[in-house]
Order: sequence, then structure tokens, then C-alpha cells
Amino acid sequence: MAAPTATATLTAPAYSPGDQMLLTVTYADTDTKPLTVTIVVTDAQGNSSAPVKVTAVIDPLTLTVTDNSGRIWTRVSDNGAVAVYRAVA
Repeated sequence: MAAPTATATLTAPAYSPGDQMLLTVTYADTDTKPLTVTIVVTDAQGNSSAPVKVTAVIDPLTLTVTDNSGRIWTRVSDNGAVAVYRAVA
């Protein structure tokens, strides 16, 4: 099993108190695989519905952002590969 990977960048190298900080985290897990399930419903007379598909991710990654100053980091967005968090300096 491969270890998950992550990279993180801040919007600036230094901040003044009260400044907004944005943290972008790019992450991946090569072991995480999507699973697609196809469902067809058939009644007692043999009539069938159109196929319905749903996709789920098995063992998705969970991101947690903390720092050593006790700031609250709020998730702004997360598409499953790139997440953006916001805090105040």
C-alpha cells in the first residue's frame, strides 16, 4: 500500500495580525479506488427499470488542519484532490 501524499502552500510568506490566511492543500491516495454500482429493478412480471448508477469512493482521505497557535482553520472548498482552508493571523 502506498502512503497518501499532500502538499500545502500559503498565500503569503508572512502575515500581520488580522490578515486573512489561505492555505491550499493538494492531496492524493493511489490506493483509493472509486466503486460504481449499477442497479436495475425488475417486477414480478419481468418489467425492468432503466439502469441507475451511483459511484462511491472506498476509503476516502480525511483532511484536518491545525497549527501550533490554536487558530481555527475553516474549510472553504474541497473537491477531493485540492482543499482550501482559511484562518486569521
